[in-house]
Amino acid sequence: MSSDPFAAPRAAHGRAPNVFRSDEWIPMRQFDDSEEVDFVVVGTGAGGGPVLAGLAEQGYSVVGFDAGPYFRPLQDFASDETEQDKLYWNDDRISEGANPLTMGGKNSGKAVGGSTVHFAMVSLRFRPEWFKARSTLGYGADWPLDWREMWDWYTAAERALSISGPITYPWGPKRPRYPMRAHPINGAAQILARGAEAMGYSWTETPLATVSAPHGDSSPCVYRGFCRFGCSTNAKQSQLVTFIPRAIEQGAEIRDLAMVGRIEVKDGRVTGVHYQREGRWRFQKARNVVVAGYAIESPRLLLNSATDAFPDGLANHSGLVGRNLMSQSNQAAFGYMDEVVRAYKAPPSTTITEHWNYEDKKDFHGGYCWMAQGPLPIETTTIHTGSQGLWGSALRDEMLRYNHMVGLKMVGEQLPNPDNRVTLADDTDQYGLRIPRITYAWGDNDKTMINHALDQMVTSLGLVGAKDIFRQENDMNHLGGTVRMGFTPEDSVVDRDCRSWDIPNLFICDGSIFPTVGGVNPSLTITAIAMRTAARIGAMARRGELSATAKRTAHA
Repeated sequence: MSSDPFAAPRAAHGRAPNVFRSDEWIPMRQFDDSEEVDFVVVGTGAGGGPVLAGLAEQGYSVVGFDAGPYFRPLQDFASDETEQDKLYWNDDRISEGANPLTMGGKNSGKAVGGSTVHFAMVSLRFRPEWFKARSTLGYGADWPLDWREMWDWYTAAERALSISGPITYPWGPKRPRYPMRAHPINGAAQILARGAEAMGYSWTETPLATVSAPHGDSSPCVYRGFCRFGCSTNAKQSQLVTFIPRAIEQGAEIRDLAMVGRIEVKDGRVTGVHYQREGRWRFQKARNVVVAGYAIESPRLLLNSATDAFPDGLANHSGLVGRNLMSQSNQAAFGYMDEVVRAYKAPPSTTITEHWNYEDKKDFHGGYCWMAQGPLPIETTTIHTGSQGLWGSALRDEMLRYNHMVGLKMVGEQLPNPDNRVTLADDTDQYGLRIPRITYAWGDNDKTMINHALDQMVTSLGLVGAKDIFRQENDMNHLGGTVRMGFTPEDSVVDRDCRSWDIPNLFICDGSIFPTVGGVNPSLTITAIAMRTAARIGAMARRGELSATAKRTAHA
């Protein structure tokens, strides 16, 4: 078999890669396309991975599809910024609007494990009030979930991902101790802490999904700094090394390099999925389908699955599929210290302040946090060219100060707007499928928050002696919305259990179901909701609400 993960599927012939051992394999059950499995899960990231594992562990027959390859972390991930572009969803997309989104590494992934293979591992809980943002804070939309229930699922997700974090967390209701100790803080993180204290704000070590001590087959973080890429030591607790192995062990099948292009529907129920693998289109029969492709690919799949009975796309009676796309603001402030900082060492965000997530005396809705930053050299050059307009000798001279550079970067909540949306373009991709057209513009509230955060971060750096401070004013990252969760078929696409209002055996479970995105990284919330969804589906089946689903009683 070729060593190139893109050459041919690796999960095949009754086996899948052992992600913890070079060149080794683990047994994997395989299903025939004509065999009607209980569940097909489209996507294997933060939404799909826990659903796959949760359903397989309850004894259901499950097949997980991912358009990307099945990487071997110990062999496929080099310490090279450009080499790891292979982890992103770089297929053609049309991005437009007043503030068009840059698609790629900060908001997508194309691999078994999804974008968690390269995410920054920041694992934060929502502020409880955000689940009722409209009712309690006067903006956005309410979630049909109670924060108290979510608090328990957050704890379960933190345990499943072996989160390393502080002994106590300064904000929000009390929570259990994190499973693993916090990571030591690097030079940039120390400067964040000093700046926060100078402003009178609390700070703490950032909860991270990378192990700080040996854990199972995962070695501890070695602080090499390539943390927003594939982790070559398996310290990063991505879905690839956590929920996916669990799912396979319990009888699930994973199909890599398998692009799902359309969901088949008959008599008001889904019957399976059409997918392309090894150059040909195939059809997998299924009693239920769970879509977990994230905020662009999930609505794209629903829209591309339109039929005479569902001319506007599946699950789209409300007309909301694709609407209310939200990104998160990711602007930053950078400066230079007299002392050497070497901000690239260790994970890039080992300290955080959530002051403005929990302080409501401000002239905008929503909240934001900021974290220490340690961009690697190539990313740093793009910051200088994009934010300062530096090229040639001026850029070279600036990069000579790289080891003294320090940065603070926000994750800020942008508000839902139905005009920010995903639709289908007439252009098609390599699979012959219509590509997504992504329309995005910042609102007045978004702009006010960004300016507020930039002013705060600049002030913080100045208070600790940073010089030549400059702003990165145009950067965005994580996505949410487009298949929102809600209370009725008129105000949403799915209910509180991620179940389509229109098609009873169709579920959508990923960041696309977020009614609001909050001011923290979304991966932990996606994981917690996915774990809850798998449990809720099992409860529905036990009550006979999924009568077409037969429980599998034995593994092959």
